[in-house]
Amino acid sequence: MKILKTMATAAVALCAAFSAQARPIDAIQKDGKIIIATEGQFAPFNYFNGTQLTGFEVDVANLVAKKMNLKVEWKTLGFDALLTGLAQDRWDVAIASHGVTEERSKAVTFATPHYCSGGMIIAMDPAIRAGKDLAGKVVAVQTGTSYLENVKKVPGVKDVKNFPTDVDARSALTSKRVDAWVTDKFVAKEVAAKNPKAGLKLGDMLFIEKIAPAVAKGNTSLADAWNKAFAEVLADGSYAAVSKKYFNEDVRCAP
Repeated sequence: MKILKTMATAAVALCAAFSAQARPIDAIQKDGKIIIATEGQFAPFNYFNGTQLTGFEVDVANLVAKKMNLKVEWKTLGFDALLTGLAQDRWDVAIASHGVTEERSKAVTFATPHYCSGGMIIAMDPAIRAGKDLAGKVVAVQTGTSYLENVKKVPGVKDVKNFPTDVDARSALTSKRVDAWVTDKFVAKEVAAKNPKAGLKLGDMLFIEKIAPAVAKGNTSLADAWNKAFAEVLADGSYAAVSKKYFNEDVRCAP
């Protein structure tokens, strides 16, 4: 998911002011705890099951932290504040399905992508399936995501409606306030599978992207340590097990 240009620009400015405060890996290891932020409203990647924060990204991050011999303190908040908070040293890592983009890379340092996905078109009308079918249509997306800018690139789209959460965007579709909804393909598949009577029709992929955790801009010591631990999680089979648990397939990016 791609943050809005204005938000990314603001994050760049904040990086210049605050990046020196970012905790390097030695400070985190001395503390014995890593602070990781996520949204908590983007199932099956990060969400609450009752009061328990869970999801694919939460499980993967916990595995990585364990390899680093660190305890995890989780923070949950709105998606559009996650990258800005890195620059303010409010947490060490943000993992919340952020797509790696040129604009975001000006504001943060990305670690190795932990899965590959992209935006899928979902509609109630089976005739709305491909990008060309969005001409003259109103499309719902979550605010601050890559889906917004990618939908805006589609010729002829009548309007793009922004919603605070992806759940709100989905509700706009099911209540027929919009004609289509664009979200992550794995989110779409899970929602359709769990709500077979909702009438959701899964369409084509609108774009493909790599999804990665982010650290404060220039905090390469933490990114390198995270990448080393993540490589171990990939190698020992634990990543594949978590991926199968949530998706029944391995969602890692191809080499």
